[in-house]
Amino acid sequence: MRLVEGGPVRYAFRTEKPVEYVAVASDSTGILGYLWACDADDAAGWVDRPAAGAVAMNSGSYWYGKLREAKARGLLPSLALAELSADTEGGWSGQVLPGSRTRAGSIAELQEKAREGWEPPAEPEEPRRRGR
Repeated sequence: MRLVEGGPVRYAFRTEKPVEYVAVASDSTGILGYLWACDADDAAGWVDRPAAGAVAMNSGSYWYGKLREAKARGLLPSLALAELSADTEGGWSGQVLPGSRTRAGSIAELQEKAREGWEPPAEPEEPRRRGR
Protein backbone atom coordinates (compact mmCIF):
# COMPACT_ATOMS: atom_id res chain seq x y z
CA MET A 1 0.00 0.00 0.00
CA ARG A 2 1.29 3.44 -0.91
CA LEU A 3 0.54 6.52 1.19
CA VAL A 4 -0.79 9.47 -0.73
CA GLU A 5 0.79 12.75 0.21
CA GLY A 6 -0.97 16.06 0.12
CA GLY A 7 -4.43 16.94 1.28
CA PRO A 8 -5.42 20.02 3.22
CA VAL A 9 -2.84 21.71 5.40
CA ARG A 10 -3.73 21.64 9.04
CA TYR A 11 -2.33 22.37 12.44
CA ALA A 12 -1.10 19.50 14.59
CA PHE A 13 -4.03 18.19 16.62
CA ARG A 14 -2.19 17.48 19.86
CA THR A 15 0.45 18.92 22.13
CA GLU A 16 1.73 18.23 25.62
CA LYS A 17 2.46 21.92 26.15
CA PRO A 18 0.19 24.62 27.63
CA VAL A 19 -2.54 25.94 25.33
CA GLU A 20 -4.41 29.20 24.92
CA TYR A 21 -8.13 28.77 24.44
CA VAL A 22 -11.44 30.55 23.99
CA ALA A 23 -14.98 29.45 24.80
CA VAL A 24 -17.49 29.10 21.95
CA ALA A 25 -21.19 29.41 22.78
CA SER A 26 -24.58 29.65 21.15
CA ASP A 27 -27.65 31.44 22.45
CA SER A 28 -29.69 28.24 22.50
CA THR A 29 -27.17 25.78 23.99
CA GLY A 30 -24.66 27.80 26.00
CA ILE A 31 -20.99 26.80 25.85
CA LEU A 32 -20.47 24.35 22.99
CA GLY A 33 -16.74 23.85 23.39
CA TYR A 34 -13.34 25.42 23.26
CA LEU A 35 -10.96 26.40 20.46
CA TRP A 36 -7.34 26.01 21.54
CA ALA A 37 -3.91 26.88 20.15
CA CYS A 38 -0.23 26.23 20.87
CA ASP A 39 2.35 28.07 18.77
CA ALA A 40 5.25 26.00 20.16
CA ASP A 41 3.94 22.86 18.45
CA ASP A 42 2.07 24.58 15.60
CA ALA A 43 -1.06 22.96 17.02
CA ALA A 44 -4.71 24.01 17.24
CA GLY A 45 -8.04 22.31 17.62
CA TRP A 46 -11.47 21.97 19.17
CA VAL A 47 -12.64 20.36 22.41
CA ASP A 48 -16.39 19.87 22.49
CA ARG A 49 -18.40 20.01 25.69
CA PRO A 50 -20.26 16.71 26.19
CA ALA A 51 -23.12 18.46 28.02
CA ALA A 52 -23.87 20.37 24.80
CA GLY A 53 -24.50 17.10 22.92
CA ALA A 54 -24.48 16.65 19.17
CA VAL A 55 -24.63 20.40 18.54
CA ALA A 56 -21.15 20.72 20.06
CA MET A 57 -19.71 17.92 17.95
CA ASN A 58 -21.23 19.36 14.79
CA SER A 59 -19.91 22.82 15.67
CA GLY A 60 -16.43 21.36 15.79
CA SER A 61 -16.63 20.66 12.05
CA TYR A 62 -17.25 24.35 11.35
CA TRP A 63 -14.39 25.49 13.59
CA TYR A 64 -11.96 22.87 12.24
CA GLY A 65 -12.73 24.22 8.76
CA LYS A 66 -11.91 27.74 9.92
CA LEU A 67 -8.65 26.50 11.45
CA ARG A 68 -7.68 24.79 8.16
CA GLU A 69 -8.34 28.05 6.30
CA ALA A 70 -6.13 29.95 8.76
CA LYS A 71 -3.32 27.38 8.43
CA ALA A 72 -3.54 27.55 4.62
CA ARG A 73 -2.93 31.30 4.92
CA GLY A 74 0.15 30.66 7.07
CA LEU A 75 -1.19 32.02 10.35
CA LEU A 76 0.38 30.96 13.62
CA PRO A 77 -2.16 29.09 15.78
CA SER A 78 -2.41 32.00 18.26
CA LEU A 79 -3.14 34.43 15.42
CA ALA A 80 -5.81 32.07 14.07
CA LEU A 81 -7.37 32.03 17.54
CA ALA A 82 -7.35 35.84 17.63
CA GLU A 83 -8.89 36.05 14.16
CA LEU A 84 -11.62 33.52 14.98
CA SER A 85 -12.36 35.40 18.18
CA ALA A 86 -13.39 38.35 16.02
CA ASP A 87 -15.68 36.17 13.85
CA THR A 88 -19.23 37.26 14.57
CA GLU A 89 -20.89 35.04 11.95
CA GLY A 90 -21.03 31.85 14.00
CA GLY A 91 -24.72 31.06 13.62
CA TRP A 92 -25.62 27.47 14.49
CA SER A 93 -21.95 26.75 15.28
CA GLY A 94 -21.78 29.45 17.96
CA GLN A 95 -19.34 32.26 18.33
CA VAL A 96 -16.39 33.01 20.58
CA LEU A 97 -17.37 34.53 23.92
CA PRO A 98 -15.72 37.96 24.13
CA GLY A 99 -13.06 38.12 26.83
CA SER A 100 -12.89 34.33 27.26
CA ARG A 101 -9.28 33.90 26.04
CA THR A 102 -7.17 32.24 28.72
CA ARG A 103 -4.64 29.42 29.23
CA ALA A 104 -4.68 25.80 30.32
CA GLY A 105 -1.70 23.70 31.35
CA SER A 106 -2.55 21.06 28.76
CA ILE A 107 -5.25 19.78 26.43
CA ALA A 108 -6.12 17.20 29.11
CA GLU A 109 -6.83 20.04 31.55
CA LEU A 110 -9.04 21.72 28.96
CA GLN A 111 -10.87 18.45 28.28
CA GLU A 112 -11.55 18.11 32.01
CA LYS A 113 -12.98 21.63 32.05
CA ALA A 114 -15.20 20.72 29.08
CA ARG A 115 -16.61 17.74 31.02
CA GLU A 116 -17.74 19.93 33.94
CA GLY A 117 -21.48 19.72 34.36
CA TRP A 118 -21.75 16.58 32.26
CA GLU A 119 -23.10 13.34 33.63
CA PRO A 120 -22.69 10.14 31.66
CA PRO A 121 -25.97 8.59 30.57
CA ALA A 122 -27.43 6.11 33.01
CA GLU A 123 -27.20 2.45 32.14
CA PRO A 124 -30.39 1.40 30.38
CA GLU A 125 -32.66 -0.81 32.40
CA GLU A 126 -33.35 -4.32 31.22
CA PRO A 127 -36.73 -4.48 29.49
CA ARG A 128 -39.45 -5.96 31.66
CA ARG A 129 -41.13 -9.07 30.40
CA ARG A 130 -44.84 -9.41 30.66
CA GLY A 131 -46.05 -12.22 32.81
CA ARG A 132 -48.27 -14.80 31.12
